[in-house]
Amino acid sequence: MKHIGIVACSAEGAALCYQTICREALTLVGKNDHPRITLDSIAMARWLPAFDAGDYAGVARFMLESARLLASAGADFAICPDNSAHLAWDHAQAATPLPWLHIARVVGEEASRRGFRRVGLLGTRYTMAGPVYSESLGGLGIETVVPEAADFATVDRIIFE
Repeated sequence: MKHIGIVACSAEGAALCYQTICREALTLVGKNDHPRITLDSIAMARWLPAFDAGDYAGVARFMLESARLLASAGADFAICPDNSAHLAWDHAQAATPLPWLHIARVVGEEASRRGFRRVGLLGTRYTMAGPVYSESLGGLGIETVVPEAADFATVDRIIFE
């Protein structure tokens, strides 16, 4: 069984990801069993200024710091259950010590498998306005729909507040 490394850019996303892996493992590998998981959490306060500045190379530096720690802990691959962090994907992939799963590509594969042609996207302003999902899903012929301006702002506010 593979050792999963979680790059935890948000506590909420990482906690949900960890719980989901453990719960889903019950049906895949058996009762009271799940893969080995190592989670590294870097406080959002440290990397959020890079997001606000549009410095995705800076965001990637935090992700890579985490990936190096996970690699040294024996993780076979990394996942980052933070949609917005994937804006730094290319920068992180250029120097990563581990293979990663790309969140929007995995979502796109599942949406395609299910025959979806359109998906709604809710998330932070970085996620909803960014290219992460529109590019990944668009390449599969799936349209990505985000809320209109007022709702867009409300969704972002709810997430951060």
